[in-house]
Amino acid sequence: MKVSMTVNGTMHEHDVEPRTLLVQHLRENLGLTGTNIGCDTSQCGACTIHVNGEALKSCTMFAVQADGAEITTIEGLANNGELHPVQKAFCENHGLQCGYCTPGMIMASVDMLKNNPNPTEDEIRSGLEGNFCRCTGYHNIVKSVKAAAVSMKGGA
Repeated sequence: MKVSMTVNGTMHEHDVEPRTLLVQHLRENLGLTGTNIGCDTSQCGACTIHVNGEALKSCTMFAVQADGAEITTIEGLANNGELHPVQKAFCENHGLQCGYCTPGMIMASVDMLKNNPNPTEDEIRSGLEGNFCRCTGYHNIVKSVKAAAVSMKGGA
């Protein structure tokens, strides 16, 4: 089946098998390997992207279901070579260790902050509930999201 979608601002059109997961299409057909495959069961969140402005685990959607969609992956967050404030905050606050979950954590965090620009620590933990990190213990991830929230509001 032929699918077309705008990914990180660029229109792409490809033939895909109907059973191809969106995460596979992004990685294998478009070469966007920042979106990771962690579990294929929507449990870990490593494959979180934005579809039409909403965070979605890309292993839960077929590529054909994304026909006509506007998609943003971790590669599309930076603007003119400048990291997104959440990306910066994860770097500056050590919100990563091995980095495998980081793209999904960042994408989920961006979506959460869009909907709640001033979350409490409990709200951050709750908002990231569907994204698992096996390394950090989450303390620095929460710290990173808090720092990004401050940065995005232009605070100190």
